[in-house]
Amino acid sequence: MPITSRKFPRREFLAATIGASLATCAGRLMADRTGQSMPVTGEEIPELAPFDTLMTSFVEEQKVPGASLAVSHQGRLVYARGFGYSDVERQQPVQPTDLFRIASVSKPITAVAVMQLVEQGKLPLDDHVLARMNLPDEWRQQSKLDPRWEKITIRHCLQHRGGWDRAISFDPIGRPREIADTLGISFPVRPNDIIHYMLSQPLDFDPGNRTAYSNFGYLVLGRIIEVATGEPYEQYVQKQVFEKIGVTRPRLGHALENLRAKGEVRYYDPGNHTAPAIFPPQIGQTVPVQYGAENLDGYAAHGGWIASAVDLVKFADAFHNPSCCKLLSESSIKTMWERPDGLAGFDESGRPRDSYYGCGWSVRPMTEGKANQWHHGRITGTSTLLVRRYDGITWAILFNSHVNRNGEALASLIDGPLHQAANQVATWPSRELTI
Repeated sequence: MPITSRKFPRREFLAATIGASLATCAGRLMADRTGQSMPVTGEEIPELAPFDTLMTSFVEEQKVPGASLAVSHQGRLVYARGFGYSDVERQQPVQPTDLFRIASVSKPITAVAVMQLVEQGKLPLDDHVLARMNLPDEWRQQSKLDPRWEKITIRHCLQHRGGWDRAISFDPIGRPREIADTLGISFPVRPNDIIHYMLSQPLDFDPGNRTAYSNFGYLVLGRIIEVATGEPYEQYVQKQVFEKIGVTRPRLGHALENLRAKGEVRYYDPGNHTAPAIFPPQIGQTVPVQYGAENLDGYAAHGGWIASAVDLVKFADAFHNPSCCKLLSESSIKTMWERPDGLAGFDESGRPRDSYYGCGWSVRPMTEGKANQWHHGRITGTSTLLVRRYDGITWAILFNSHVNRNGEALASLIDGPLHQAANQVATWPSRELTI
């Protein structure tokens, strides 16, 4: 069964039970929906009823405030629907084009921007990042730089091989207060502040030796994009990535609720956790974690974007036909998804790993030289998943909460069942949605 991961027994159980009942329950659940409070928006496509069945049952059973699902087939958008509420208090239904914080699904976007610059000859993939970051002299003078920094390459950062391992030390994106205190700066803490702080921290392993997921490595890439282009990261990506495929609404999000973008959902934490705010004018006041206690404005290249499920599917579908992709050449696409060398792509005995992290995407080789590519994302108030399947089916699922009441990540729970729903579709629509 072609699923993105094999490490979630509960998810596989849900996949089996939900998948087995799709054919028998589709009509009943959709008929019952009119008598329930949960709204469903977007065009109903009869051939794609398995997705409706899964989403209505999942949102209700997991007590999810709201969700958005978009699906494409062979490069055509065929499904886009909203489930539940974008704003529970105001009873506003999720619309198919609503914007959500996408968290780490931002990484494939950053990776594409980097690969464009590599393709243009502006950033050799194996150049060392220190030579490309244009760091102020005083930063180096103030820092006890680990000499292994000199070995970190752009490729290493793209593949999470830069030498930072949050399981051994820490993830600096979660330490804005310590960073502000150490640097003697005021809130908010920006990406460049995090880079400044990390110059004094030792690496956790030799660069290139293995893979260890690193948000910080993508902040480094964000700075390199700005130096190479002379443009702010957000502006460059909007113009050179999204606008080239006709997508205009994605942007970097903001932590404060009053700075929500037009059409952006509200975010919910089932645990209602609070913490001191790190953004003016509420600094130090107790606020919901998702609205001012996490450093979202500092996430940028590793996890700061907001977008709709439709936007993300269009982004992923840009690579459906590599020979005529508007974003990257066929050769660059191949490089983006190729298996890294060493322990990043092979186990201790030299056997290829079942899955690996390429340049911005998780990859699982499938049949006939094809592969699944995907990325999860999760921060307080949102859980996201973007999948490109080997058989030409792509989907993006976005939730405005990150976990269910048992603390289980929503995107992980629905991963397997979405594959099951796609496998239940007997006939795919030939008509493309225009959204």
